[in-house]
Amino acid sequence: MAEFTLPKNSVLIEGKTFKAPAGATNIRRFEVYRWDPESGENPRIDAFELDMDSCGPMVLDAILKIKNEVDSTLTFRRSCREGVCGSCAMNINGKNSLACTKAIDSYSGTIKIYPLPHLQVIKDLVPDTTHFFAQYASIKPWIETQTPPPADAERLQSKEDREKLDGLYDCILCACCSTSCPSYWWNSERYLGPAVLLQAYRWLVDSRDENTGERLDELEDPFKLYRCHTIMNCTDTCPKGLNPAKAIAETKKLLVQRKLG
Repeated sequence: MAEFTLPKNSVLIEGKTFKAPAGATNIRRFEVYRWDPESGENPRIDAFELDMDSCGPMVLDAILKIKNEVDSTLTFRRSCREGVCGSCAMNINGKNSLACTKAIDSYSGTIKIYPLPHLQVIKDLVPDTTHFFAQYASIKPWIETQTPPPADAERLQSKEDREKLDGLYDCILCACCSTSCPSYWWNSERYLGPAVLLQAYRWLVDSRDENTGERLDELEDPFKLYRCHTIMNCTDTCPKGLNPAKAIAETKKLLVQRKLG
């Protein structure tokens, strides 16, 4: 049987434990992934025992409490705190989600917080999304047209055509779906991944776009689209309740229909 071992500098080690203040009775334990590339040390797991009587209800509130009151060196991304910007995407108790939308009380026992899987880590809970957003740019996420715009008017679409975009435009590019996809782990250099493919389909079905043929040409590739094996992790983990797997399947249908004429 083949045996695989991790490089020595990637093996997790036990980190520090920060106890709750004396007298605290409502305590929750958070275990947080820590790695500082400048230290030269292995990544570690630090444990924080927090007094919930002085903490907000969301996982992001706990992370902010750690940053503000316990260890100011903790590094992470966050912005809107309303599940709109996607900045605070991370892996919480084994599932990718947004820290700002996950209630602490929805978990039992210790809460374990890691950066999004598969991506290179910049520091602590901050993944490098450079490649992810380069792939997003590659699908040209904007309306492309061949005809001149109407004089003194917008390019309009019917209510029915507008409804086709529901469940597509809502994507916040948090990368939770793509980084939960084994196919993306294996082939991320060439497979676009569920988030980008959902966005690609959003422009394919936009009635105002006039470049459908070229968009389909770009996707008709053994890796860009067809590495999807319908594992469904993407749909299961999406914090916005979207269905990237369906969008990918619909894109494949468009390509088949084009071939059949």
